[in-house]
Amino acid sequence: MRLFFSVVLALLLAVAGAGYLWLDQSFDLSAPTVDLSVEPGMSGRDVANAVQDAGVPVHPGLLYAWFRVSGLSRQIKAGSYELDRMTTPRSLLQKLVRGEESLRSVTLVEGWTFRQVQEALGRAEQLKPDSAALLAADIMAQLGKPGTPVEGHFFPDTYTYSKGSSDLAVLRRAMRAMDKHLAAAWALRDPNTPLKSPEDALVLASIVEKETGSPKDRAHIAAVFSNRLRIGMRLQTDPTVIYGMGVAFDGNLRKKDLQTDTPWNTYTRAGLPPTPIAMPGKASLLAAVQPAPSQALYFVARGDGSSHFSQSLDEHNRAVNRYQRGQ
Repeated sequence: MRLFFSVVLALLLAVAGAGYLWLDQSFDLSAPTVDLSVEPGMSGRDVANAVQDAGVPVHPGLLYAWFRVSGLSRQIKAGSYELDRMTTPRSLLQKLVRGEESLRSVTLVEGWTFRQVQEALGRAEQLKPDSAALLAADIMAQLGKPGTPVEGHFFPDTYTYSKGSSDLAVLRRAMRAMDKHLAAAWALRDPNTPLKSPEDALVLASIVEKETGSPKDRAHIAAVFSNRLRIGMRLQTDPTVIYGMGVAFDGNLRKKDLQTDTPWNTYTRAGLPPTPIAMPGKASLLAAVQPAPSQALYFVARGDGSSHFSQSLDEHNRAVNRYQRGQ
């Protein structure tokens, strides 16, 4: 009888030892990585089956037993995961419990138009281009802002996402980020600003973003446009004309382009254009609502990225001759 119990004990210890070794044995994957999707509401058994279905050579019953024995089965989080050849049953469970999803990222750059944003989203790895088939108005309706222009309403930043996510989810986060930054900037506005609403601030900030070559000039450029708005002087800013031309712009802005009327041509129309012309960053938002204390009405590029600011047309013409014509 004693011999029988000794044999049983030895067998149990052997099984326990093999199980312990199995927990730290890497999965023999046929590919460098496999993608695992854990949907909300999945049970531990469902997850174990999903691991096998994803292409991991493991017995789902054995994996589920490990989930149960660990006591962590109910703590597994839904998400998109990437498993590699170093993944073991133990590290897999840790990954699932911690919610260490396989994330990708896409960067939206200050000064980009929405067309450029969509191009970046279309190139982003493992991101569903759901917005590509939608009109601009439909995109904003999907995001909960029907009737709002699509241009300029997304904050430039780097956004992470799970593999297989929709680009609409990224746009929603970028839109909410812009709402937050715009509200914060508007709360800090100069009491003498000629801007009437946060939307005005967003439009002006987008112009400042496109016109600024040197960061230190942002508030001064904003001051020029604010001063012009205050006295009813046309903004006469080239980036708005270029935006209004759309895909017709070939890189060269001609005199006839400045004279061709569009809703965004600030040479032919007074006031702010009807929509932003690009995505402004935080610095341009703040500059738009807190312009520099300046009486300047003109500025011209010096050729080194900075601008020369003038209060009178005569002074401006001299600056143009000096910096643009070399006279």
